[in-house]
Amino acid sequence: MNFWKETFRIGNRDIPRFIGGPMDGFTDSPFRAMVRQFSPKELLYTEITHVGNLAFAPYEQSTLRFKAAERPLNFQITANTEDYLEHVCKKILLAGADMVDLNIGCPARNVVGSGSGSALMADIPRLKCILKKLRSCLPIPLTVKMRAGFKEQNAFEIALLAQDYGIDALVIHPRLQSQKFSGKVDYSLVAHIKQKLSIPVIISGGVKNADTAQKIYAQTGVDGFMVSRALCGSPWKLKELYETIQGNSFSMSSEHKLKAAWYHLDAMLDYYGSAGLYMFRKHLAFYLKGGPDACEFRRRLITSDSVEVVKEGLQTFFRARSEHIPQN
Repeated sequence: MNFWKETFRIGNRDIPRFIGGPMDGFTDSPFRAMVRQFSPKELLYTEITHVGNLAFAPYEQSTLRFKAAERPLNFQITANTEDYLEHVCKKILLAGADMVDLNIGCPARNVVGSGSGSALMADIPRLKCILKKLRSCLPIPLTVKMRAGFKEQNAFEIALLAQDYGIDALVIHPRLQSQKFSGKVDYSLVAHIKQKLSIPVIISGGVKNADTAQKIYAQTGVDGFMVSRALCGSPWKLKELYETIQGNSFSMSSEHKLKAAWYHLDAMLDYYGSAGLYMFRKHLAFYLKGGPDACEFRRRLITSDSVEVVKEGLQTFFRARSEHIPQN
């Protein structure tokens, strides 16, 4: 059997090996719609949302506003108390999410400062209460995304605890909260957790191409591979990984990349209205890569208030490039 062609199960769902991970401020509904243009079956994640915000936010202003085409979708939340969990779970179920993910790995200062995110890995009693409440409220799969630990490594103990509380899959970024996104990735920790757990284990961090995915699998034996930052400016990355790891050729012409950037901008405008162009600026920096004039294009287009100017600038940039863009 070909491991890379097989799926694995999270609850009652079959999931392809490569997964589109959450990135705060990036993986919104338009971004996921972009990824779906290339990867129709892969599991995608929403941005992280604190349950306190979700409990009171109007539907029109919340991350619950997603399209059916974005599914299968794992709705990611973070919490520092049991308050609002039952109410929020009902809202998520009504919106049609396929899974819920509790983030206990986010290292951001504002998240940790509230006692949520990776701070929960250092507060076991609180974590137990939140997991128990979520499991009792959710008839759909529940997953947990974690780190190696907060200030000290305790991922193995937390992984066993989470499995005992009924989660359906575990995602691990094998760095401490204090390491943020730098420092050595502890693959031996992931391998140890994978050997002891009966639920699927997914790795997050460092999956940029087929070669790294194969090396990580050889070291850890994980079931799935979460791809996040590598998707920025390359919404076809999941498809690229799947094709190249099968030994198939994959390339994106400059014209196809231009059309993808245009589509992304249009999706942002459709979702956010007039604010869509401003929201798209963070993505421009990733699309406008390569060549000695890339910095000048970024400077000019990121400060532009005209959709037409941005689209024309993207066209000039990509059509000046070679027929095929280099693979990241």
